[in-house]
Amino acid sequence: MARAGRSLWLIADDYGLSPQVSAAIRELIAAGRLSGTGCMTLFEDWQEQANRLADLGASASIGLHLTLTDFPALTTGVRMPGLKRLIADCARGESRSIAAEADAQMERFRSVFGRDPAFIDGHQHVHFLRPVRHWLCGRFAGLPRQMRPWLRGAPTLRAAPAGLTAKVAFARLLARGFDIEMRRSGFCVRGPLGGFYDWRKQGTFETALPFFLKKMPENGVVMCHPGRVDALLRQRDVFTDAREEELALLSSEDFPTFLARNAISLATEQGE
Repeated sequence: MARAGRSLWLIADDYGLSPQVSAAIRELIAAGRLSGTGCMTLFEDWQEQANRLADLGASASIGLHLTLTDFPALTTGVRMPGLKRLIADCARGESRSIAAEADAQMERFRSVFGRDPAFIDGHQHVHFLRPVRHWLCGRFAGLPRQMRPWLRGAPTLRAAPAGLTAKVAFARLLARGFDIEMRRSGFCVRGPLGGFYDWRKQGTFETALPFFLKKMPENGVVMCHPGRVDALLRQRDVFTDAREEELALLSSEDFPTFLARNAISLATEQGE
């Protein structure tokens, strides 16, 4: 008996992080190798990179990769805290600045595309935090489900590679109750989430990606981070060389061959 096919969402994070990260993601979208990408709208060259993405048309899902850590905020220009401090701030109820920053990043997305993003997720999974949940519910209150962005759901331990269980478990802790709560609030939540791997070890993605794709259920979301290294990326992030490994694999002919052999298709908004 032939194995039933599965449709998965392969989403590239970090569009807008640097020019060569953005260019690589556009190439993959144009080649049909991604379901979509999540955009970081807070950098000064956002307008240029966003216009180039918009020129591709409706060939992929374009979302907001909400960013609340480590970079200068759009609203203040002040560097935002690291994830641990942000979590502590949220626990103390310091959330007004979070809503303002989320609104600013959303409006910067809308200024180019003229619409809300197709989906919303978070850099370092910040969309799971309680103040962001409140912001989402308030921002889209009154809109029917089909007019709201879909949300990236909680990660699954089933797709956690050896040695990364603790990291995935931490993300699951941040996401506790998220899927149920947001669905009850009228959102489509897609998941579970996979894509965690030890990017510090050279060559890991080549074995990690097939592992994720085989483990994920129908409608699962796999995050990836393809790109080319440029000076701005090295300035902004420590996740560098592994991005080129991801790009090489996703660009290769081995990738569509693997998908076909395992009866996997990449999900699209148009395919629903």
